[in-house]
Amino acid sequence: MKIIGRAEQVGFPQLGISALKAKVDTGADTSSLHATRIKLVEHEGVTQLKCHLAGSGPFYFKDYQQRKVKSSNGSTQQRFVIKTLMQLGGKRYRTFFTLTNRSKMRYPVLLGKRFLRGKFLVDVSLKNRLKKEAE
Repeated sequence: MKIIGRAEQVGFPQLGISALKAKVDTGADTSSLHATRIKLVEHEGVTQLKCHLAGSGPFYFKDYQQRKVKSSNGSTQQRFVIKTLMQLGGKRYRTFFTLTNRSKMRYPVLLGKRFLRGKFLVDVSLKNRLKKEAE
């Protein structure tokens, strides 16, 4: 298994987003991505999810889900979920992200244990370990 730091840099190649700061959170079940203006719209004759991600967009998703997620403060929220390609340490992973406004958070991306499980060990004394490894 690869060792990952408490914070890493990730990219979303399908979305044209090359580098975002990500917090590695073994206490969170799901990964999340900063999104604003999230709504369902009619686009190209189909109901699609429209949103802005990490300050870019708008993006449209035909494939999306809705899921109940317990937030860090203990409240339950209904969130939209997308599956997209994420680049981390020179490798690409297709994984799920819940969409939520993380503008008050230090990191626009949170990597949860469903993504981390079986792939990474977390060393909390490190930051951006995989970025340095990929260079």
